[in-house]
Amino acid sequence: ENLKISKDLLKECSELGIILEVEAGVVGGEEDGHDTSGVANEKLYTTPEDMVAVYEALQPIGRFLFAATFGNVHGAYKPGAVKLKPTILRDGQKAVTEKHGAAAEMDLVFHGGSGSELSEIRETLEYGVVKMNIDTDTQYAFTRPIVTHICQNIEGVLKIDGEVGDKKTYDPRSYLKKGELGLCERMKVACSDLLSTGKTIFGTV
Repeated sequence: ENLKISKDLLKECSELGIILEVEAGVVGGEEDGHDTSGVANEKLYTTPEDMVAVYEALQPIGRFLFAATFGNVHGAYKPGAVKLKPTILRDGQKAVTEKHGAAAEMDLVFHGGSGSELSEIRETLEYGVVKMNIDTDTQYAFTRPIVTHICQNIEGVLKIDGEVGDKKTYDPRSYLKKGELGLCERMKVACSDLLSTGKTIFGTV
């Protein structure tokens, strides 16, 4: 069913010059109210056969990115709690290229990248990852400076004991800017982790 829907969507995207991102398998954890903690363990890992099937179904239609699952999870976890198997990406790519040639290597996406070890991130790059999602990390990077601002300026932010507060501290622009800067710093780290600093889809800058 997933592939059928993806084929229909990719046909529409291709006609509009849009790249479609497709996922097969199950990313662990919880996101937007969808909890996969009860899913069988084998469902968390894309097989080489899955990757071949995705390539054969979608490649003739248009350009796509493929998010294979290799133990990655959504959400926040302590270091070491998530057991990634990046070699799944290697094995899947090998299955595809052995059957369809070196040019068939797919552009892959790393879902649930927040909190991942740098060594694991770099390993996935060797196997074709061109994009990594770090939603949880960026949410925290944005929120932490805002909370710090509120805590450090609590008497100005709130009108306590009949006082009028300090407009400079509760003006949303004062703390949202700090959130933006925190997010920017996290993005710099991501660019470094992914070896993409100074690069664009149009070349190096």
